[in-house]
Amino acid sequence: MLRIGEIEYANCTPLFYVLRERFHCSEYEFITGVPAELNRMLLTGEIDVCPSSSIAYGYHPERYKILPQLSIASVGDVASVLLFSIVPVEELNGCKILLSSESATSVNLLKILLSQRYGCSCSYEVAHPGASVTDDDSSALLLIGDSALRNSSEKSDLYLYDLGEMWYSWTGLPFVFALWLCRNEIAEGLELRTLARQLVTAKELVPGQLEQIATRSKEACWMGHDRLLSYWRDNISYDLDERAKAGLMLYYAKCFECGLISAVPALNFALPQP
Repeated sequence: MLRIGEIEYANCTPLFYVLRERFHCSEYEFITGVPAELNRMLLTGEIDVCPSSSIAYGYHPERYKILPQLSIASVGDVASVLLFSIVPVEELNGCKILLSSESATSVNLLKILLSQRYGCSCSYEVAHPGASVTDDDSSALLLIGDSALRNSSEKSDLYLYDLGEMWYSWTGLPFVFALWLCRNEIAEGLELRTLARQLVTAKELVPGQLEQIATRSKEACWMGHDRLLSYWRDNISYDLDERAKAGLMLYYAKCFECGLISAVPALNFALPQP
């Protein structure tokens, strides 16, 4: 039985919904968690495949293969990876930044942006659940996923920065927050090939089913139907096309420049690319 990691964020809901609705999934075991948890489980072999933080591949490219045509990405605003700050981003030099513990990809993206785009040298500390910007004398707080979406809907005097937009306006390229990764040991198996084909089909069917998914989605209860639809349609992409791959490789190059990874990895795919 193939063990599939399922991220518990609104950005993944449409793809997993269509996968379950369209295909017989009794041979799959779905294991839920936040990105950091699933990254660890994939590394230790507790799961076989999942949409995993892009940096997880950068840390251990020798351990994984990438499923082609699939990602969680944005072309501009992502809406769910946000920096909340008491001062403009240009004034964060020397400040303490609190970080989400749920995704190292976004943490490293923030470090790259502050260092290379804005020339800021900051100190960083992992935030405790429910942290606020002014905790521990900090000046800014990075939130991702549903926490970012929830907090951005509340009225606030804080400066708010979308890391997807910051990257796109700087580079002109999409940002790939997650790749579908599998362990090398299962990369050639029939089960993996079947799942990969089903996921691509599900991705292609998602746009035509978003209204139905939003009606049945638990996220609509706290986001609202229209905002949820807008988020899926305008902010989230599941594609891994040539421009997305170029953005991904630029991210890895900048991670290397900042000493966040030991080398820029080649992209090794589990299956032949179309």
